[in-house]
Amino acid sequence: MKTVGDGTRALNFFVDTLLIFTMAFFLFRAWNWYVMYWGYRGYNFGWFFFGSVFIYYTFFEAIFARTPGKWFTSSKVINQAGGKPALGWIIIRSLVRITIIELFFMPFLGKPLHDHLSKTVVVQA
Repeated sequence: MKTVGDGTRALNFFVDTLLIFTMAFFLFRAWNWYVMYWGYRGYNFGWFFFGSVFIYYTFFEAIFARTPGKWFTSSKVINQAGGKPALGWIIIRSLVRITIIELFFMPFLGKPLHDHLSKTVVVQA
């Protein structure tokens, strides 16, 4: 299978981030309604955004091995043996994605840290 290039990965990231931001924004607004009218504790938007990142990637990659961004570019996540990654590896991918230093490893590893630590690769579907 052919691994995808950096341009495809950037397009995946853009599409997925747009959807994640939209989801997080509406969750944040809904929570703030409860804050205003029911006296719930308010939280920073970052909690909603990074929580949405984790849930979004874990859900889509665990069930379909691809996200809407990967559907858009006809790519998918596989393990080193060429099969669907196990749930544990998907959770590791999702947890590493929410770290700030994640993308700084690309020049050193040749791929993002979430691919390296979870022993996965993104390929053309």
